[in-house]
Amino acid sequence: MRPDDWHLAQDVDDFLARAGGFLRTRPGMHVMPLTWAERVRTRGAEAFGSEAPVFGMLERAGEVHAAFYRLPPRALCLTPLTPQQADTLAAHLCALGHSLPAVSADHSTATAFAEAWQRRTGVTPKLRDIRLRLYRLGTLTPPDPMPAGRGRVLGEEDLDQVMFWCGEFARAVGEDVTIDAESWAGTRYADKRYTLWETPDGTPVSLAGMNPLIGGQIQVDIVYTPAHLRGRGYAAAVTTEVSRAALAAGAKEVVLFADLANPTSNALYQRLGYRTLTDWAAYDFS
Repeated sequence: MRPDDWHLAQDVDDFLARAGGFLRTRPGMHVMPLTWAERVRTRGAEAFGSEAPVFGMLERAGEVHAAFYRLPPRALCLTPLTPQQADTLAAHLCALGHSLPAVSADHSTATAFAEAWQRRTGVTPKLRDIRLRLYRLGTLTPPDPMPAGRGRVLGEEDLDQVMFWCGEFARAVGEDVTIDAESWAGTRYADKRYTLWETPDGTPVSLAGMNPLIGGQIQVDIVYTPAHLRGRGYAAAVTTEVSRAALAAGAKEVVLFADLANPTSNALYQRLGYRTLTDWAAYDFS
């Protein structure tokens, strides 16, 4: 395997034409490139910054074995790589003069690439404190009993409420993003379908969103309950509603990420039938 086995795509359409079949063979492990390639395709490259997105793949004899993407100035994101593949990609990107702020991937891939990048550039990688676990739904097991109330799908007429809840979620997880009517269309929150769990008197208490169906898969993203309302089963109820909706929409796989530092949410998803697919990590390059 050589660095020149890695190739840059001309644009997102070229990337999906060449690597789309490979990405759909393991949609769970490839959830990030599938999701972001589709966002770039539907919204346009200019929606995510002044620099053009970069998409590429490891391709030999017309067959794709791995892929990557980057939306500058964000991190490089990778499909699973062997250490040798990570090393040849690092060599290829160095030869092209790329400067990377970070890498994000499944834990073993992120570690292999961070070590390869350090060897090639001398920069010191630092593992981020935030660690995620990627889950895939097995058999959905709703809570019994469900809390009193109902799920309500939010529509365009509920945009103000959606933006408020997404803003609360972003602040809770420390995400540096502005969410208002002017910025909404450019955020990662804009392409989701949202469900609220409401108490019998109509009070909204928990929100969950799901991404569009891509490659036969739907990602549940986000799940949020205000701190003073937690521990009452609302998150389990709204996650159940969204998971059911994903299956009804034709998803063969349903996935979600959870913060490993939050044992409550990890235990909740496991009770609902979600099973560990892989752990996720990111390294910053100083």
